[in-house]
Parts: sequence; structure tokens; C-alpha cells
Amino acid sequence: MNEPRPGRAHVLVRVWLPDRPGALGLVASRIGAMRGDIIGVDVLERGVDVAVDEFAVELPDLDLLSLLVKEVEEVDGAFVEEVRVVAAFPDPRLDALESAADLCEAADVSALRIRLVDSSRREFLADWGALLVAGEVVESVGDVEPGVELLGALAVGAAASPMVAEGETGPDDLALATVPGQDAILFLGRTGRPFRRRERAQLLAITRIAARAWKLLPAGVPSPPR
Repeated sequence: MNEPRPGRAHVLVRVWLPDRPGALGLVASRIGAMRGDIIGVDVLERGVDVAVDEFAVELPDLDLLSLLVKEVEEVDGAFVEEVRVVAAFPDPRLDALESAADLCEAADVSALRIRLVDSSRREFLADWGALLVAGEVVESVGDVEPGVELLGALAVGAAASPMVAEGETGPDDLALATVPGQDAILFLGRTGRPFRRRERAQLLAITRIAARAWKLLPAGVPSPPR
């Protein structure tokens, strides 16, 4: 996305839209009526009759924010799930490439594990991240809410559910992805911002990259279980 201009409010507006022709244009028109400048639109999820889009919007004044939400929800079937004020707009494609590059720069498997948890948490703006290997939490960042037993149960549940394992669905506040070829699974958690299908698919791609590096790197000094 383009860099935000100084002196303007930079907000991300996550909207549920009816998946029908013209709905996106109507929302864009409402944002424009509030003197909002749409910098980018990110499609996070599409269902049978609904889509979840995230608009990067520049507003001339934060005082217009509540009115902007009301205007968007005037579109028939539209619902604003979340509004976030940000310092700079994220670029999901660039963020994904930077995460991949970070993994590729790891010197050994121990460093790879740390980078996998850290970079994934940053990319997805998660509250916490944890890597479970052979039933033990070997790396974590943030205040990990579930205990080891619950994470283990979630890992078993993911293995038993193809839709969860393939990133099609999962708990709103939790995203997880196995590391192919390893007895390892990555967990991310965040409160108040549900993980969407596009994000879950992106996390699976990151763990596939990590799996390739895992096979090629020396073991290094493992971190003690947490």
C-alpha cells in the first residue's frame, strides 16, 4: 500500500459485505462521502453470500470515525466488524516476503524456531505465539493464554479436522498451522480481531517455508521446554 500522508488519520476498517455486484462500490462511495481516501482494499475472506474486506482509509480528522462507521453500515447488508487507528498501513504481501526472508536467514533449527514464532506474531499482529514440538512448548512470545495441555488438545483436534488443518476454519481467536514433516505446530492468538481464511492460509504457507529450512539446517542448541 502507499505510505500514509502526514497530518491525516490512518484507519483500517474491516467490513462484512454482501457478496453481490455493486456492494463494494457502494461502501467506497460512502467512505468518499466522508472525505475518506481509500488507499487499499484487502479481501480477507469470501463465503457463499458474504465477504470480509479490510479498507485502508485516510481521513482528514479522527472525529469523523464514528460517522464513517454509520455511513458504511447504511449500505444494505454491510456491517463494520472493527476499526483500528494505525501509524502506518500494513502491506500483507511485503510482510509475507519479509517473514519468509527472516526464516531463510536462520543459522540453525533453534534460531529458526525463534524466528518462526517472532515473525509470525508480528506479521499477524497477534497477542501471543507458541511453537509446540513433540508435545512441549519450545518457543513462545507474549502472554500465552492456553496451557500446554490445552495446546496439545488443540493440536490433536486440528489433526482430526481437515478443515482446521487446511486453514479453512478454526476458533476466531486462534490460528494454528503444522510444520510439515516435523512433530511441530505453530499457534497464534489474539483477542478482538478474528483470524480470517486468508490469514490462516498465509500462516500455512509460512510453516511450509519453515519446514523446508528445518530439513536443511543444523540442529543448534535447543531451547529448554517452556
